[in-house]
Amino acid sequence: MEINRLKVVLAETKRKNKWLAEQIGKDESTISQWCTNSRQPSLENLHKVALALDIDIRELLNPTKVVTTK
Repeated sequence: MEINRLKVVLAETKRKNKWLAEQIGKDESTISQWCTNSRQPSLENLHKVALALDIDIRELLNPTKVVTTK
């Protein structure tokens, strides 16, 4: 199940796993696992990622419900 959008967001911001690992003090292998959705970051780590990338934390998550407008 793809819960987070970290891989997509990193690509959109032209950042690499290594850069993010350095910014938030994590191993590159941990970032890689988050990017493949084999492991999920904690809310605290999602917050750190959002701050490092200067984005809203919600951009890091796939929506659970699609909102339609009428």
